[in-house]
Amino acid sequence: MAIISKHKSSLQFKIGLSYILVIAAVLVLLNTYPLIVSEDLLFQSKVETLQSAAVVMSSSLSELEELSEETAAQVETVMSRNEQTGFSRVLVTDAAGRVLYDTREIGSAVGSYALMTEVVEALRGNDAAHSAYENGTLYTRAASPVLFQNRIIGSVFVYEFDKEQAEILGGFRDNLLRLSVGIALIVLIVSLALSGALTRRISELLEAIRSVREGAYSHRAEVKGGDEIAQIAVEFNSMTDRLQRTEAARKRFVSDASHELKTPLAAIRLLTDSILQNRGMEEETVHEFISDIGQEAERLSRITEDLLRLTRLDSDILAAAEQVDLEQMVRRVIRTMEILAEEKQIELSYQAEAGCVVLAAPDEIHQVIYNLVDNAIKYSRSGCFVQVELRRENGCAVLSVSDNGIGIPEGDLDHIFERFYRVDKARSRSAGGTGLGLSIVRDFVEKRGGTVTAACRAGGGSVFTVRLPLAEGGAAV
Repeated sequence: MAIISKHKSSLQFKIGLSYILVIAAVLVLLNTYPLIVSEDLLFQSKVETLQSAAVVMSSSLSELEELSEETAAQVETVMSRNEQTGFSRVLVTDAAGRVLYDTREIGSAVGSYALMTEVVEALRGNDAAHSAYENGTLYTRAASPVLFQNRIIGSVFVYEFDKEQAEILGGFRDNLLRLSVGIALIVLIVSLALSGALTRRISELLEAIRSVREGAYSHRAEVKGGDEIAQIAVEFNSMTDRLQRTEAARKRFVSDASHELKTPLAAIRLLTDSILQNRGMEEETVHEFISDIGQEAERLSRITEDLLRLTRLDSDILAAAEQVDLEQMVRRVIRTMEILAEEKQIELSYQAEAGCVVLAAPDEIHQVIYNLVDNAIKYSRSGCFVQVELRRENGCAVLSVSDNGIGIPEGDLDHIFERFYRVDKARSRSAGGTGLGLSIVRDFVEKRGGTVTAACRAGGGSVFTVRLPLAEGGAAV
């Protein structure tokens, strides 16, 4: 029972059934309408022929004052003159319906009363006719009143059964039936083939979806053609490509995050074990170990905070946007970073154009500028410079941070904004970096409709450029 239910709910069954129902309706119409029209035309022709004959014969008798068996026999002369002798039977009755003349020699009805419907109608003064197809024979009857000075004195009844015309009509019906059966078989085969081909392609796509759902992100749907199903397969493969890249990035991110968190934790554990196991350790050494523990804890805290920021960005959790003056924000960051630059003997300068107002959260903009300037100082040697420039350009606020430090190799520029990506892992860790700063910068900027790029600076070093759309009006807040 479950198998039947599943079969009835399949797309192939529904499509095939819809084809069959449509063609069945067409075949029913094909087997009824032409046949009905043909029968009506044939019936009409027969009725008109017999009705005309009955009228002619009744008119020939209308000159008689009374009808009798002798006078009614005049009908034979009229039939011979008009070549109307091919009828199966001709009756002439008086006004009471008694048969006065009958062309049938065996079983003649002369002397009896004709109780046919057409005769009764004719004796009421009306012409009457009827035709029907029964048992392979075409039956036609017609009757007309005989009038003398507007008085009904009798009627003429004409009867014919025609097997030849009936055979033609029956042959037409049989041919239509055979044609319909042939068409039905062809349509059934074609509908099964078409629905099978259609559902087979859908089944391939469904199988691909199931495989991806089970975690086989490398699986691709192979659906050929250029129709809508093939386009769905192309979009599915594109989505799977993106999903595969996202999954690979997620696994790499989890692995890198675990490794980054494990490093300071391992250092803290090692330092604490050293203190606990060496009770006679000098106080100066203990203080040094505790200081190292504090630095590792601080680094662990920075990694955790950066991970939380990225998690919020991935979840599209953003602070409410407001107008932020980048000039004021640049001055604030420069004041904060001047001490660090002086300690490393690095020249820190900036040039900011007024009126660079964007829609964002102040903390986000501060984080973007701070991370870029901090990176430039960290990876610059003593005697280098870091320059910050802010300007308006083509409806955007453009912030560039350039330095003449160690620079970034060309092969690493495309990956520099990836999470935990480091050009020099050892130097990055020694500088206190988490490998997440540039990822945070990119996500913040892109969430606010901007772009950020990295390039090598002519003469050495690197240049980071941020573009953010200006707020309407561009007025400083």
